[in-house]
Amino acid sequence: MRLLKIQIGRPQRLAALLLLFFLAECLWVVHHQELSEHDYRFARCGREMWERPSPLAGYFTTCGNLGGDGTFAYRVAGFPLTAQRLVLLGVDKLRSPENRLYAGGSLNGSTWEARHEIGSVKYLLHLPFIFFAMWLGVGLWWVTRRLFGNEGAFFALGLYCFCPEVVRFSVSPNNDVLAMWGLYGLVYTAMGVAHAMQGPRRKWKPRIALLTVALGLTAAAHLLAAIFGFVAALVLMIYLAERRRSYVMQILVFSAVGALMILFAFYAFRLAPFSYVFTGGAARFWFSLDGAQRFFGNLGNGPIVVATGVAAVLYAGIGRCRYFGNTVPLVMAALLFPLMTTQVVTTPWLWALPFLFTFLGGVFSDVFETRHRKMFLGLTGMVLLTQALICLSMLPGIAQ
Repeated sequence: MRLLKIQIGRPQRLAALLLLFFLAECLWVVHHQELSEHDYRFARCGREMWERPSPLAGYFTTCGNLGGDGTFAYRVAGFPLTAQRLVLLGVDKLRSPENRLYAGGSLNGSTWEARHEIGSVKYLLHLPFIFFAMWLGVGLWWVTRRLFGNEGAFFALGLYCFCPEVVRFSVSPNNDVLAMWGLYGLVYTAMGVAHAMQGPRRKWKPRIALLTVALGLTAAAHLLAAIFGFVAALVLMIYLAERRRSYVMQILVFSAVGALMILFAFYAFRLAPFSYVFTGGAARFWFSLDGAQRFFGNLGNGPIVVATGVAAVLYAGIGRCRYFGNTVPLVMAALLFPLMTTQVVTTPWLWALPFLFTFLGGVFSDVFETRHRKMFLGLTGMVLLTQALICLSMLPGIAQ
């Protein structure tokens, strides 16, 4: 079966099944959640960005200028609610004037007070973040399958879909899941640009445009993630470009300028709130092992921890495991886990998880090709099954 020149075979259908299972997990949690003040804050300020960008003199929204807290998540949270509001108004205008529900062509009350006019708020607010998490799962599958084959890709995607921390952040409005999505795409897009530079120039432009968008959206989610991704892209592109290295800085400067314009657009092209991006302190960081201890010390991630330990031993002991495709995600994860922001509350260790799962998929796909294939297939099967059971058992706690 082919769709838009993309072959959809058994591996793609099985990957889609895993992602649908992940969607079911998230929807179950959302169904059993109650809307919190945190949810209403994202909904209110997100709607203000789309509907009324200057409610207070001197501020972008009632949440402030959001220089430290990226605007991406607010816009993602507010967009479905604003879209439904516009649909309600559009439908109402089709009625005769005497039968219209909204006098004057607008919802009664302010942006905040009109929230009772919109239905299914809980799902409209959370589904976009679940969608981005699933989109990242698709990207993880695509990258690992191209690098390691079907078995490594299934292992990486399975760990991603059954990771309680991924589910926890996917069912709540936040910038971290968007930064995780953007940073992973930014790093592998940069490598794709470097590989394309070995070919004809007509193939450069689409990939450079994609790199620019990835950098801009990552910056809109979290400035530190974008800076980290930019530095990683610079190092990786210089390493991979070989005879075309003189073009690397030109491409990255062009991408950085385009990314700034995208970030400026998230602030509705208003200089005052946009300037706070450079003074809000979102990119200030230090190093701490608290994030790594939180993840690796959580019993809910026990099978992932076991797989990581085994993969580290295999990487250190088997020469065929130590190559570029495995080393890059390992280095990225090792750098991100101890990262800690000092001015804003965020979780950079979450950004490391897709790289960790990529590393695990790569190492285990290598040992699948050895004479110990059956033993390691059994190990990965037990890891996935145990992780799935643990994740399902933790869903009620995530919903609270």
